[in-house]
Amino acid sequence: MRVYVPLTLPGLAEVHKAGELGPAPLRAYGVTPGLREWYVSDDIEELEYAALSRAALASLRLLAADASAPRRRVVVALDVDDKAVTATPGVEEDTLGQVSLGAAVRLAVAAAVHVDADDAEEDVAAAARALDAADGGDADAQFVVDGADDHELLWFGVQEIPGLLK
Repeated sequence: MRVYVPLTLPGLAEVHKAGELGPAPLRAYGVTPGLREWYVSDDIEELEYAALSRAALASLRLLAADASAPRRRVVVALDVDDKAVTATPGVEEDTLGQVSLGAAVRLAVAAAVHVDADDAEEDVAAAARALDAADGGDADAQFVVDGADDHELLWFGVQEIPGLLK
C-alpha cells in the first residue's frame, strides 16, 4: 500500500538524520475505505492523489503549529505492506484517509518526497495562518486555505533530500 507521511522541512531534516520515519505509531494517509467512499472513484491514481492531498493538509497543520518552520508543505511517500497499516475508522473530515503504521520505516525505502516549490511559500504561509478560522467555519479563511492547493507539490527522489534541506 502506498502511504503518505506529512512532515515539515525541519521534520524532514530529523528523518534524514535518523535514517527512518518514526517512532511508531506513525500517522500517514492512504487509500482507506473511508477515502474511497468520500472520493467516489475506482481509479487508484486518483485515490492516491486524494490521499496525498490529505497528507498535504496535515503538513499544513504541522506548519500552523510550528511558526519557525519554512512555509513549505512536505509529504514522504512510502510503499508498505498492507499488514503494517491500520486505517483510522470513519469518514470524519479530520481522519479521512488517515492510517497508522505500526513500525518505523527506513527512509531509504521511500518512493518519493513531495515538497512545495519556493513560489508557494506566501500562499502556504497565509493558509497556515487561516487554518484555525477555516476550521471554525469561516468561508473566507477556507478560501485562503484552499489557495495552498493551487500549488502542486513537486516530486523529489530520496537522494535529493540534502538539496531540499539547504
